[in-house]
Amino acid sequence: METELKLAVLIDGDNIPSAYIKEMMEEIAKYGNPTIKRIYGDWTKPHLERWKNVLLENAITPIQQYGYTTGKNSTDSAMIIDAMDILYSERVNGFCIVSSDSDFTRLATRLREAGMKVFGIGEKKTPNPFIVACDKFIYIEILKKRSRTFTAPVKELKSKQTAATEKPATIANRAVIEEEKDETEKITPEVIKLIATTVSDAAEEDGWAFLGDVGSLLVKKQPNFDSRNYGFEKLTPLIHSTGKFDIEQRSNPNPKSRIKLIYVKNKE
Repeated sequence: METELKLAVLIDGDNIPSAYIKEMMEEIAKYGNPTIKRIYGDWTKPHLERWKNVLLENAITPIQQYGYTTGKNSTDSAMIIDAMDILYSERVNGFCIVSSDSDFTRLATRLREAGMKVFGIGEKKTPNPFIVACDKFIYIEILKKRSRTFTAPVKELKSKQTAATEKPATIANRAVIEEEKDETEKITPEVIKLIATTVSDAAEEDGWAFLGDVGSLLVKKQPNFDSRNYGFEKLTPLIHSTGKFDIEQRSNPNPKSRIKLIYVKNKE
């Protein structure tokens, strides 16, 4: 049985919005147990005021770091020093760096060199060097969309109540606004090619590949690959939507397991 990862979660308070901390912590819990949770920033500054309200609720320890020099981000240095201290304490076997700052690229690389599993969470503006330095990178925009999805029934109810009184032009304008808020990426030919080559790489001689292996290899090739970026909660419906792959469900060889095994193959 695989041992659960013990994760050190280090958050750049100067660089990450506080609105979706609950969703971030739920996402991190999928990959391991966050045994160390720290957030760094100058807590004398007013822009961090919103963070103070959510720290106790999520058991995150605030670390005070004064800005000694104008124009320099001392928070980054504090996070890097703490990360190395935690690494050598051998209390964890993985890190989650929550930031959109490329300054943490070398830190992520160093931690992976030491055998640590490294997860990154940041906005889509995050520079690619930091993204590829992580084992997996999750966009905050995904978590925002998920949060909006859970509140959708309430919005839908309100829209039904007001639809009868709204003018057609108003309804059309609202639809345009809602469409503009949709940050889902399009499934481009490059994405399909990435999936196709990964299926080929993971396939047996008959061309069929276990979907779990395909998903793992996709993240290794492209750490920010996530089916939720394209509007799908899971990889299976994403692959099915392209029409470029055959999908087959097989019985689990373990009679005690009810989980079906999904296999995928490039269409001829």
